[in-house]
Amino acid sequence: MEETVWSLIPPIIAIVMVLLTKRVLLSLGVGILAAALFLGKFQVGDSLKLVWEAFKGVFVVDGALDTWNVFILLFVLMLGMLTALVTMMGGTRSFAEWMIRRVKTRTGAQLMTVLFGVIIFVDDYFNSLTVGQIAKPVTDKQRISRAKLAYLVDSTSAPVSVVAPVSSWGAYIIGIIGTVLATHQVTEYGAFQAFLQMIPMNYYVWAALGVVVVIAIKQIDFGPMKVHEQRALETGEVLNPAQKETIDVASKLPVSEVSKRRDLLLPMITLFIATIIAIFVDGLRKVEGEKTWINILGSADVSLALFVGGSIGMVLTMILFYQHIRAGKLSYKNFITGAITGAKSMVPAFGILIFAWAIAALISQLGTGVYLASVVEAANLSVYLLPLIVFLMAGFIAFSTGTSWGAFGILLPIAGEIAATTDVTLMLPILAAVLAGAVFGDHCSPISDTTILSSTGSSCHHIDHVTIQIPYALLAACIAGLGYIVFGFTESVLLGLVMVLVSLIGLFIGMRKRKVTET
Repeated sequence: MEETVWSLIPPIIAIVMVLLTKRVLLSLGVGILAAALFLGKFQVGDSLKLVWEAFKGVFVVDGALDTWNVFILLFVLMLGMLTALVTMMGGTRSFAEWMIRRVKTRTGAQLMTVLFGVIIFVDDYFNSLTVGQIAKPVTDKQRISRAKLAYLVDSTSAPVSVVAPVSSWGAYIIGIIGTVLATHQVTEYGAFQAFLQMIPMNYYVWAALGVVVVIAIKQIDFGPMKVHEQRALETGEVLNPAQKETIDVASKLPVSEVSKRRDLLLPMITLFIATIIAIFVDGLRKVEGEKTWINILGSADVSLALFVGGSIGMVLTMILFYQHIRAGKLSYKNFITGAITGAKSMVPAFGILIFAWAIAALISQLGTGVYLASVVEAANLSVYLLPLIVFLMAGFIAFSTGTSWGAFGILLPIAGEIAATTDVTLMLPILAAVLAGAVFGDHCSPISDTTILSSTGSSCHHIDHVTIQIPYALLAACIAGLGYIVFGFTESVLLGLVMVLVSLIGLFIGMRKRKVTET
């Protein structure tokens, strides 16, 4: 059943169950069992062994600790603890009060979040987890639902990372592009130059960012998002009441009477700077050959850098907390309670991430992505529609497998082969369509780790985030699709980009701004 149409069934079962039942772990568990049964030829013993190996593989690879996954989990844990302690010190409250005096509208709060998302582009994991934490105090004050916050965070993390050459994504993609160009003996441009030329061709990035800005300015919501935003506006409940007890546990913690903005800003800024330095130092230590920024980023272990940055941020937070203890405003017991509460708040994310990584490993063994890519390669595709079809197929691969990086690795070489055998001048636009489609699919997939981390960083229920984001991602995909259709028939990157821009302007003009009372 490997690399056949049957390999689609397990991920589809998991995704459909997630959307219908809203029970993430149960749905992922059923998908894991289905994938294991397919791989084990429906032999119960062999299938259970595969399930065990999948979960074991999250933590151990080739007899050694899988430091990538472990460091990501530890960083999530530390961020939960750091957030709870900062809340207890009053840093969150003080920062919110300070920002409210400067960001006085709901539109301003949303655009502020978008700006943070664009600025913090080094890594999508770091972006997803930290931007939500920084923006949450302000968006809460402005009665912006956590579901909207998670959407803003997710729609500015991967889209920005995928076009930023100085990022973990850029380094990974440039490495694959270099291999593709060498395979087909394309010498007109190098891998880095090709990446830069592909930036304006990634229509989904500009469509997604454009839709975010339009939605923020016009204050228009549709689909499930409208329910969450209406509730937040009318009642001040930024969280789904059914999930509030399990998600917003830090809100019940005691808060110091003496609070300063630095109690939030110093830990977060230190976390950011320490992570950047750790990425550079680790990459510089491991890089082979020319020590360029791209090579350094490509050699760095981002998960290790996140762990180092998180550890340094936690140490500083503990020092600041100790000052509140000395002032008699908090106690050592408060510290222990806060740390435990913060860690507990991340338990749901832990479970979802581990299950998502396990099902991703089994789906990889099934060859789901390879099968879908082979369908593209074997099909007799029209040259005019080739960029659009590649965009959609990359989206489906990322949606089914829960990983945009996996879609890059599988489909970029195949897309290069298709371009080389049809029209080599389409090489870069088709590769760009792969990148665009993979980010689109990643945005819609409930089993995507970046989607999980965006909801975690924003303290939003995961399924609320998924069901709310899909309509907006589809809207951006339709706009990007129009751009690829125009490009296919005109072979003009500029005209395709103009089509995207015109569509966004039409969306802006066509939407009637909601009348709300700004708080």
